[in-house]
Amino acid sequence: MTLEEVVGCNITDKKMDTVSQALEELLVAAQRQDCLTVGVYESAKLMNVDPDCVVLCVLATDEEDQDDIALQIHFTLLQAFCCDNDINILRVSGLRRLAQVLDEPTTVDNSEPRDFHCIIVTNPQCQPLKCQALKDVGNYCEESRCKNQWIPYLSLQER
Repeated sequence: MTLEEVVGCNITDKKMDTVSQALEELLVAAQRQDCLTVGVYESAKLMNVDPDCVVLCVLATDEEDQDDIALQIHFTLLQAFCCDNDINILRVSGLRRLAQVLDEPTTVDNSEPRDFHCIIVTNPQCQPLKCQALKDVGNYCEESRCKNQWIPYLSLQER
């Protein structure tokens, strides 16, 4: 490895950590302001009704989800819709970390756990979501598109 490659890797790693932290902050802030929709079907319904209020679509998978054809088809359709409607998209791994960030309780009863494979952040016109984390994540998505990486990827690390 050259010095440029080593320094470049460190800068990229730091940027990814910063964006991961911003994403977590954004999800918590959006949840507090009731601007968060969780679940593939719930997200698709919301985007169909009011796509103009959607500012970010987070698609999350772990290794065991890679062979789930139905989920991959849903992701492809959601990604196409987001691209057509200028909605930022972010692919992430770390479903357990998402559940921790969103304070998902461990299910004691027999109820189904929430579906964290798709999370939508909305920004309604009447009461806009104002936080630096939204700008940081949006900038990261825009920078990625400028580098021809249309769907940026983040790996959320457990803490």
